[in-house]
Amino acid sequence: MKLLNDAQCKGAKPKSKPQKLFDSGGLFLFVSPTGHKSWRLKYRFAGKERQRLYGAYPLIGLKEARALRDEDKRLLADGIDPGVEAAARALRASVAASDTFETLARDWFKDQKPRWTSVHADDVLHSLERDVFPDLGPLSVGIINSPIVLAILKKVQGRGAVETAHRLRQRISAIFVYGIAAGRSMNDPAATLNKALQAKPAGKRWPAVKKIEDARKVLQASDEAEVTPTIKLASRYLSITAQRPGMIRWMRWEELHHIDFEGVDECPEAIWWVPAAKMKQELSLQASDEFDHPVPLVSEAVDVLRASYALNSGSDYVFPGARSTKDPMSENALSYLYLREGFRGRHVPHGWRSTFSTIMNEWALSNGRDKDRMVIDLMLAHLPVGISASELKYNRAGFIERRRELSKIWAGKLLVNAPPAARLLEGRRRRKV
Repeated sequence: MKLLNDAQCKGAKPKSKPQKLFDSGGLFLFVSPTGHKSWRLKYRFAGKERQRLYGAYPLIGLKEARALRDEDKRLLADGIDPGVEAAARALRASVAASDTFETLARDWFKDQKPRWTSVHADDVLHSLERDVFPDLGPLSVGIINSPIVLAILKKVQGRGAVETAHRLRQRISAIFVYGIAAGRSMNDPAATLNKALQAKPAGKRWPAVKKIEDARKVLQASDEAEVTPTIKLASRYLSITAQRPGMIRWMRWEELHHIDFEGVDECPEAIWWVPAAKMKQELSLQASDEFDHPVPLVSEAVDVLRASYALNSGSDYVFPGARSTKDPMSENALSYLYLREGFRGRHVPHGWRSTFSTIMNEWALSNGRDKDRMVIDLMLAHLPVGISASELKYNRAGFIERRRELSKIWAGKLLVNAPPAARLLEGRRRRKV
């Protein structure tokens, strides 16, 4: 049989009936009465004649059609029906295209969630939804490579959130490892990116002012900053209570007790019960409400909560996000505030704990009672020297009144000449130069 050439394929004219211009090995060019041309293969499998469509000419040229024919001949030699194999390949490609990173990530999250505390689970999902899904989520798992992942991580790193970028790399890597185990991904493009990111800050020595005069300046700058009232209120509440920023960020109204949010009277028993799941403790302790952390709230803290309630009572969170009241305040909102106000390297949100501890321990040496330094540790949710976790279990509200008294002394020192919390609701005010 004489083989086809390019000129014959190009010059084939339609006729009243379909034409089959044969090449070799069962390959032929099908020409329809309308003039459409397509490559097809006639072959036999299991004693039956079958036909396979390759695609349109000239999109697929003569040389490419012969290569497809030769590949199918090899399959036939191995006892494989090329038509069935082509359908299976198309199905696999379709499944792979629909298996996006977000789909894989949510399946991974669903499997991991029972192992985590509710707070950690919320933090993981929120970080993925905020920083990863918008760019990586719609992409098919199979096309994601290291440069794509690195670009996303560097975007996070670029806003100063270096530790967040490293945490996200770990989470993205874990998702791909999960995908490999499930046969849904071939490799982990995030595995080798650790050294491509900026190094995480060494240790945990948070910058913090050490003198009460400087603490007042930080608070004043925060009160007068050009930010939303919610961020101002969160900063003030953080400075008064000296608790961890993450605990305050995730704080819900339901955790607050003995407070008349719409009143003006004193609330002498006001208290914030921080669930054990939100505490920075071993997972074994987080599972038990015996390790809830009580924070007695003085009138200055209650004033902040009343102001926030007037603004955010429709949210589950005391300090909700600016974009959606269904989410907590941004993880870096307070950090950005202090950076913009000129406190880089001098004071960070977490630094309020060190500031409180330094100033109040110095005060306790001259003015306090015998056990005040231990009480200060309890206020910071530290385990005081000489007390075991089992002992604390039976005295979780220990020294509650002394905690309240020390909180009042601290607030009195800090908020000298500070405006009422309600004033912070007046919107953004430009600082006086």
